[in-house]
Amino acid sequence: MPKNLAVVILNWNGKNWLEKFLPSVVGFSQDADIYVIDNLSTDDSIEFVQTHFPIVKIVKNNQNHGFAGGYNEGLKEIKNKYYCLLNSDVEVTENWINPALNLLEKNPSISAVQPKILSFNNKKQFEFAGAAGGLIDNLGYPYCRGRVFDDLEEDNGQYDDETEIFWASGCCFFVRSKDFWEQNGFDERFFAHQEEIDLCWRLINSGKKIFYTGKSKVYHVGGGTLNKQSAQKTYLNIRNNLSMMLKNLPFPKLIGLIFFRLCLDGIAGIYFGLKNGFPHLWAVVRAHFGFYGQLPGTWKLRQRHQKNIFYQSKWLIFRHFLGGRK
Repeated sequence: MPKNLAVVILNWNGKNWLEKFLPSVVGFSQDADIYVIDNLSTDDSIEFVQTHFPIVKIVKNNQNHGFAGGYNEGLKEIKNKYYCLLNSDVEVTENWINPALNLLEKNPSISAVQPKILSFNNKKQFEFAGAAGGLIDNLGYPYCRGRVFDDLEEDNGQYDDETEIFWASGCCFFVRSKDFWEQNGFDERFFAHQEEIDLCWRLINSGKKIFYTGKSKVYHVGGGTLNKQSAQKTYLNIRNNLSMMLKNLPFPKLIGLIFFRLCLDGIAGIYFGLKNGFPHLWAVVRAHFGFYGQLPGTWKLRQRHQKNIFYQSKWLIFRHFLGGRK
């Protein structure tokens, strides 16, 4: 008989992360089933888990499906009421589970919950991938309470609340399994990056809510799959963000906003090229053609009801880079 919650870690050649962080997950998750979904690793990470943590269940995928496809494929085998999708480079803390589960149990309209995500390497600072809950501006740029673009805040208790947000970070993502599958899970075409924002937007379009709880905290290393300076990450973020907007925005607002974003991406590509080298400029060009290539399929995935962006900041990119808003 499965427990209510399955803590599910996606792994690909991540023995070093499992060695470092699986002990905290096992130690502080007694009320959950713990799974590792393996994306056809070529190291001995699965043998390590089976030898040292026999309580952990293994699901083996037949290939590396990426983050989105890897979870979709592996979660088909997991029947718990709730999932917590947890990155392998996350250290959890005592009582990290109950605050999130309490929100899900008490309010059926809440589909997903994120805890406070702090940096493993600087435990007083919020971490890039999620911080204190994800939001989005009126141009479709994701940001977080505690993190605006690359600027990170220190944790001084300013986000110890429980509140509605727009997106929960995939680094520690509590979600009702029923709601996850009603939305057909993550969009596998995304491979990695922003697939959790897209899923949260689809959940909101269906009338559900996404929440943050500051009563739970975890520590994330970050950059375990693609580091922040990766040109491939630039490509995936831009392509996936455009596809996400096309899929989820109401039609009257859609055309003008996407055209404006394509122009801004061009400017950003020049900036990235000057700052980080030609591969980043080329990544922006590839991202646009990748978006065009996916366009017919993305259009077919539009739901019956789309909602405008739920934002707390307008024109954030200009206010940040030109106005100094941190």
